[in-house]
Formats: sequence, C-alpha cells, structure tokens
Amino acid sequence: MEERKLIEGCVRGEPLAQKAMYELYASAMMSLCQRYAGNCETARDLMHDGFVKMFTKIHTYSGTGSFKGWIKRIFVTTALEHLRRKDALRYSAEIEDVEYQIEDDNISVFEQLSADELLACIAQLPEGYRTVFNLHAIEGYTHVEIAEALGINEGTSRSQYARARQVLRKLVMSYRQCGRGCGGKQRENDSNSS
Repeated sequence: MEERKLIEGCVRGEPLAQKAMYELYASAMMSLCQRYAGNCETARDLMHDGFVKMFTKIHTYSGTGSFKGWIKRIFVTTALEHLRRKDALRYSAEIEDVEYQIEDDNISVFEQLSADELLACIAQLPEGYRTVFNLHAIEGYTHVEIAEALGINEGTSRSQYARARQVLRKLVMSYRQCGRGCGGKQRENDSNSS
C-alpha cells in the first residue's frame, strides 16, 4: 500500500493501516530509540510511546516534507521527553570548565567498525553524552537547537559532545585492541575461532 493511503487509513483509525505503518517504520524507529535509551527495554518503551503519539497526531501531518522525517521528529521528541523526566543532563558541565582535545587524525578508527559495532559503543556512553552525540552527529541538530530542546545552554551541549567523542574514541580503540565488544563481551566469531 502506498504511503499516502497508509496515512489516510491511519487518520481514519483503520487497524490494518496502522499495522502496515508500524511494520514499515518499526525497525528504523527502534534503532533510533536504542541510540537514545542505551538499553533494549527502555528503547521498546520509547518505541511504543512514539507510535502511540504518531497515531494520535497523524491527522496533523500536513503532507509537506518527508513523512519519515515527521515520524522521526516525534520519536526524537519522545526520547528527549523521557531523558528530561530522568534529568539526564543535570550534572553537565560548561565547556569552559572542561579541558578537552579532539584529534581528528583517529577518525579512521571509527570507519573500521560496522554500524552495529559503532552503535554498541555509542550505547555505552553516559546518557547526557549519548543524547547530545545522537542529536548532533547523527540527527544533525545544531548546538543551539540541542540546547533549546534539552533546556541547557549551548556551551553545555558543546561540552557534552566533546566529551562523548573522547569517550567514544576510547571505547572504539579498546574494542579494536582487545577484540571485545564495547560492553566487554568477546565477539562471537572471535570466541568460536579459538
């Protein structure tokens, strides 16, 4: 069924259209939720809440712009609301309070991992770092937009992003050096080959 007809069916509350819409976007939205949640259980809750909001608000979709982009904004907002309720960035520091150095010559380290391996490493970041990293590096938000969305100032967003990159770089390098996942588990194919 084409997207426009699915949208119209969902606006009318048709269960078959809702099921088809869910099946079309569930995988992508679960990946998005996992990037923000850091664990599968919370990601499933966020995905459920996101679909409930999407089906409740689908009548407000104006038809301009990408429908997938519209859905994605709903899910990002759902994840951010969850993090705000948890006060995930409460202990963030200003960039002026932090010494950091980002070396871009190690960027090839990231390129040597699969997307799943990199996402596993991102999931290990503390919530505040992970949230700002996702919004800036993956979703393309500016630090001004992130600050507004999270109720923090721009310097805090920049600081969290810089720290996230530092920690992520260490996680990725550790991953490569010891052949273990970012969570410390040996990769399955490594353990089977010995």
